Amino acid sequence: MTQAQFKSVPLVLALLGAGVIGGAGVEALHRNAVNAAPTTVAAPATPTAVATAPVAPALAASTLPDFPRITERYGPAVVNISVSGTRKTSGMEMDAQALGDPFEFFRRFQQGPNRGTPREVPVRGMGSGFIIGADGVILTNAHVVKDASEVTVKLTDRREYRAKVLGSDPKTDVAVLKIEARNLPVVTLGNTKDLRPGEWVLAIGSPFGFENTVTAGVVSAKGRSLPDDSAVPFIQTDVAVNPGNSGGPLFNGRGEVIGMNSQIYSQSGGYMGVSFAIPIDVAVRIKDQIVATGSAQHARLGVTVQEVNQTLADSFKLDRPEGALVASVEKGSPAEKAGLQPGDVIRGVNGQAIVASGDLPAMVGLSKPGDRVVLQVWRQGKKVDLNAQLASANEKVAKAEARNENATGGKLGLALRPLQEGEKRQSGIKEGLVVEDVGGAAARAGVEPGDVLLAINGAPVKSVEQARSAIGKSDKSVALLIQRGDDKIFVPVRIG
Repeated sequence: MTQAQFKSVPLVLALLGAGVIGGAGVEALHRNAVNAAPTTVAAPATPTAVATAPVAPALAASTLPDFPRITERYGPAVVNISVSGTRKTSGMEMDAQALGDPFEFFRRFQQGPNRGTPREVPVRGMGSGFIIGADGVILTNAHVVKDASEVTVKLTDRREYRAKVLGSDPKTDVAVLKIEARNLPVVTLGNTKDLRPGEWVLAIGSPFGFENTVTAGVVSAKGRSLPDDSAVPFIQTDVAVNPGNSGGPLFNGRGEVIGMNSQIYSQSGGYMGVSFAIPIDVAVRIKDQIVATGSAQHARLGVTVQEVNQTLADSFKLDRPEGALVASVEKGSPAEKAGLQPGDVIRGVNGQAIVASGDLPAMVGLSKPGDRVVLQVWRQGKKVDLNAQLASANEKVAKAEARNENATGGKLGLALRPLQEGEKRQSGIKEGLVVEDVGGAAARAGVEPGDVLLAINGAPVKSVEQARSAIGKSDKSVALLIQRGDDKIFVPVRIG
């Protein structure tokens, strides 16, 4: 996590702790059970029935994991990562904390005369990682090495190596590094299938640059979906995580890595008791793709979904408010080919239940393009099974770029569509174009998917044709009036 990014990036930070609670003292507490002296009770002259209350089954006593041993054994495989480089900023980055989004509290509007002008800013920061191959293969977060031109890995024995970024996947926030070294200490990888809420876990990382810091806690929940467009079913813990912890390992009580610390939920900028880790099976799956091809592929279904609350459940005659309600189906997508319709409620994928709407993109995103899935759907009071063959998420980007060429002459890099009636009522915006995808000049200027384009060079736009015409008449730059949430901002975009 860069020091500059302490105020400019999502709070996606790694852990480095390894618990320091000893096992011996705890075991002594369990051994010191109090044995009461037996008491003799005189037998009654005649037998009488005695009503006895049912006795609750006793829970087996357990001891804490041997955190010092785990730390001693696997701490040397945890590394400190420092990065330097540059990144382009548009000066239009919003302060999401002010908008009430505690997951993205570092971004803010730039102030001053250069506000809104794209420029290069230095990136310097730190994070954590862990060695999974004795030949120098290291896992960390993608955001740790984002925009880095130089990555340095420091071992616990103070040796330092220049690292090569083999690849990174922003969708899952996983990156793979390689250093030229041999016979390195490595961690033992576990799995999250048998991980249970309430289990003790331990983290090692470099919060605020304090290398090899150990923290511990318990698993709070599994399969958390976060509002960050990720494809990760996060492990939630109460392990203390702070800036610099990003990319560090999360160990179970047996010393196996079951997660990579990635994000925290905070309204202050510091740890507040809620942290999130990427399941190690997800990280390994992405790592294998990156090592083999240099990048990771994600699948897509082609639907927009929303949460099912109790009112919607009652309306659709569902037994409980669970599932992903299909709001729209993309034309030509796997969803349309499978027969999905707006109003369908997807309740499962390959027999795995969809409880919250965010479960669906996580399941689909971690599948491979070309995979065939069976969707368990609730349609008009009946259960329906639909078969879909997933497409590549990269195909959507390619198609969006092709649409951009048609819509903007290739100058801006925007994929636009008109606002739907429901969106107009919900947002209160009468006319405008929704930014579906963004790249090129518009992305560099700070335009984001989900923004609503209201006007170009002061002239309101109601159709893609109007936008294409307005941009076609511009030579060097255009001023885009966009609405993002409740805010309207002008974004200058250089197209010359």
